[in-house]
Amino acid sequence: MKNKASIFLVEDDHNFGSVLKAYLEMNGYLVSWIDDGKDALKEFGQQPYDICLLDVMLPNLDGFSIASGIKKIRPEIPFIFLTAKTLKEDILKGYSTGADDYVTKPFDSEVLICKIEAILTRASGSALTAPEQELFTLGKYTFNHDLREIVLDDIKQKLSPKEADLLRMLCQHRNEVLPRELALRTIWGEESYFTTRSMDVFISKLRKYLKDDQAIQILNVHGNGFRLMISD
Repeated sequence: MKNKASIFLVEDDHNFGSVLKAYLEMNGYLVSWIDDGKDALKEFGQQPYDICLLDVMLPNLDGFSIASGIKKIRPEIPFIFLTAKTLKEDILKGYSTGADDYVTKPFDSEVLICKIEAILTRASGSALTAPEQELFTLGKYTFNHDLREIVLDDIKQKLSPKEADLLRMLCQHRNEVLPRELALRTIWGEESYFTTRSMDVFISKLRKYLKDDQAIQILNVHGNGFRLMISD
């Protein structure tokens, strides 16, 4: 069985930090999130992390200083800067501290996951630290999130990345309400009229994909979100 990689996340923006933490955990990682630079080095020593994601502009101690301190504790640990600072001087400074990557905000969450997996694979020399494959049983269907496939009687339905992420969140909240805001911020990165309408379209598509099993329902919960219900 593959081990879950442990991520040390330092980000002071609470909205962005909570969404990013939820998205990383949804993709199989263990995440410890710190929102203040002065607490970062102390917290880092509490457990052996596999990779660090560091914001640059932090209260009390900036990300560059945290990275230098972390490297003194564990020189081999990989890390990525996540920052809105796009000046050439900042990027060069980031790499000069030993960063494995420098990602500017806003960024595509799926691309970030690919970068993390690539860095972890290089660091370990194998794929052992990549999150394990996720499989869900939905009535008569089998859903493989990694392959983005729904299978019924050997017939495969391919899903788009957002369709797969949305169905996984519904599975993780099975028989419970999946808050609309949580899904929008985790998958789309924002909550707006256009992303809300987009999500409604994706829900309709998922209902169509699962229509051959009458025991499966994706219900609207007015003013709140959606609930995946599967009858026994």
